[in-house]
Amino acid sequence: MFLENGLSNLSRLSDAKTRSISPENYTGAVGQGGSIALEDGFAKIAARDLGKGWKVNPFIEIEAGKTWEIADIEGPGVIQHIWITPTGNWRNTILRMYWDDSETPSVEAPLGDFFCSGWGEYSQLSSLAVCVNPGSAFNCYWSMPFRKRARITLENRDTEMVVMYYQISYSLCEVPEDAAYFHAQFRRVNPLPYKDVYTIVDGIEGKGHYVGTYMAWGVNNSGWWGEGEIKFYMDDDKEYPTICGTGTEDYFCGSYNFEDPRTHKNYVEFTTPYAGLHQVLTPDTLYRSQFRFGMYRWHITDPIRFEKRLKVTIQALGWQSGHRYLPLQDDIASVAFWYQTIPTAPFPELPDKDYLEVH
Repeated sequence: MFLENGLSNLSRLSDAKTRSISPENYTGAVGQGGSIALEDGFAKIAARDLGKGWKVNPFIEIEAGKTWEIADIEGPGVIQHIWITPTGNWRNTILRMYWDDSETPSVEAPLGDFFCSGWGEYSQLSSLAVCVNPGSAFNCYWSMPFRKRARITLENRDTEMVVMYYQISYSLCEVPEDAAYFHAQFRRVNPLPYKDVYTIVDGIEGKGHYVGTYMAWGVNNSGWWGEGEIKFYMDDDKEYPTICGTGTEDYFCGSYNFEDPRTHKNYVEFTTPYAGLHQVLTPDTLYRSQFRFGMYRWHITDPIRFEKRLKVTIQALGWQSGHRYLPLQDDIASVAFWYQTIPTAPFPELPDKDYLEVH
């Protein structure tokens, strides 16, 4: 049977097989956890007095410019939880996921952005789909079914080695015919050209449902920045979308500038199961000149379903004289999350690491 998540299913018996991949068990093989030989472990110096079975290989080291395949699972099955804690610049490690026999990734994003941490700084987040916990613990609870194979890779684009601790928990089980494949795509524009609309995702082809948005938004003007509307162009929509929001803070389930309604002097961070403004980076008097925000919105109870194709955009609008909207030229990055049938349409090529770097 297909193993479903949730409290309502915890009492049900299942024939699903529980497995887990970590540096202590690279393949998730039965009875092989902690069996790496001392001489092969990255922590062999720390474990030298204790030997095999004593935390010999709790992490991996990925050299500069190298890619490490952290999972290669034969299906059918479903990935249920990913925990990872990285070192280095979170924008310089690229996470990719491939389903079944596809050579095209269905997930491609910098590690930090995928886990709602696009600014490279820790900010606690508690939600149903993603949690970020002290000190830099990234957790993902998106259900990721696969039928034949699941591969996950980490590419280190940096000039220095990075260390990764990780645990990938999954079940080997039947996958129903109507189960779609998990997708996530990163984009970034800095600065957004004047009067351009920011595209969160475009080119989605197939049947599926959109389930979430993360945005790292850096403001390049003074004043309020979130008057822009999000738009979902579904299937045969052309000039106008089927779904049109009323404002940026409204889409992320806040209101009235995310401001403290008692003092009207500051933004209020919040993190909830489905939406949040979990990160507000404030300017200082020397080097940090602009406000930067991290926001997420999960369509878990209200997925946006499409039959053939989907495009998602958001406007960047502030205010100018005469009570007129001001088209903003901000630094905006995003990750779109959705499920769909495969094959996956190729993603736009990721920009180089210098373009993605946070300044």
